[in-house]
Amino acid sequence: MNYESMAVTVSDLNLYIKDKITNDEALNAVIVKGEISNFKAHYTGHFYFTLKDEKSLVKCVMFKSYADRINFKPKDGMKVIVFGSVSVFERDGIYQIYAKSMMEYGIGDLYAKFTKLKEDLEKEGLFDELHKQKIPLMPKIIGVLTSKTGSVIKDIINVSTRRNPNCYIRLLPVPVQGEGAAIEIANGIKTMNKEKLADVLIIARGGGSLEDLWPFNEEIVARAIYESKIPIISAVGHETDFTIADFVADLRAPTPSAAAELANPDILEILNKINSIKERLRNSLRRKLELTKLRLSNISNSKVFKDPYQNIQNNYQKLDTYIKQLENNIKIKLKESEKVFSTNISKLDALSPLKTLTRGYSIIEKEGKIVKSSKDLKTGEEIRIKLVDGENIAKII
Repeated sequence: MNYESMAVTVSDLNLYIKDKITNDEALNAVIVKGEISNFKAHYTGHFYFTLKDEKSLVKCVMFKSYADRINFKPKDGMKVIVFGSVSVFERDGIYQIYAKSMMEYGIGDLYAKFTKLKEDLEKEGLFDELHKQKIPLMPKIIGVLTSKTGSVIKDIINVSTRRNPNCYIRLLPVPVQGEGAAIEIANGIKTMNKEKLADVLIIARGGGSLEDLWPFNEEIVARAIYESKIPIISAVGHETDFTIADFVADLRAPTPSAAAELANPDILEILNKINSIKERLRNSLRRKLELTKLRLSNISNSKVFKDPYQNIQNNYQKLDTYIKQLENNIKIKLKESEKVFSTNISKLDALSPLKTLTRGYSIIEKEGKIVKSSKDLKTGEEIRIKLVDGENIAKII
């Protein structure tokens, strides 16, 4: 039997199945409800996403002409009702819903759980900037927690080797999705800290749906990151994906490759910077030396340097002049004082009682006090009479 002549091509088979589905009126207008997962808004304006429930999922596409009509922004975890038709994408041989309209009717359980945990941990302070550690400038060992297979570890190794060949990458393989992955990731962080196996730690995995990234939204992982003494860079999913681990980590990278760039300094760039600094130092020292030589030349030609005693001699001469002026001022002051003194002596002499005695007057004292009035004297009292040449005792009769 010639099976080759009987066989159909893959394209023919996919086309046949597409025709069957297209001709099924029940599939030309379907209304399906489910939770959005792995949502992508293409730059052309088309929406690509998966619609799922607890047991199954189906791929969906909404072209720009229909996407522009909806009044909300779809995102992972959102519960929606989709109206459209079911058809086969011949190239890949898969069936999908071609959505024409979509309405929101709730938030998915996982997304609600994510939002609740994020709010609780934020209130507790696990996201505070004050707790963030600085990433070391020149780490010797970079620890990586990710799957041992796949492109993530390869990208990190390639970027790290290119930027800093002297840095050692230490991989601790952990599952990055599925049941039990969160516990393994948390234990990996604790092991790295307990054994001090790295200077900085990268937690990484590729992109995926909210379910795929869920281990990095578990509280046990968040607390392990928060308690880590080793600085942690989170690189989970694509640039548009955010997990609880991203908020707790010391630094978030949009991709694993970007995490490797943030953890590893570019050696060539550092060497160029060092060489630039060296050249600036040489130029600075050269200018400093030239300036010092110029100052030395000016000093050498200065009058002070050539004849250092001249200033001293000039100061000696000034000092002699000041001494002479001081002596003259003292003499003038003495003469003025002597003149004032003589004047005061003459005034004092004119007012002196002794001067009065020389003119024939006398002073009468009684009991050591001068008698100014005859009323102060009584008969029989003794008095003392002072004359110019002595004293005598008398008695009032």
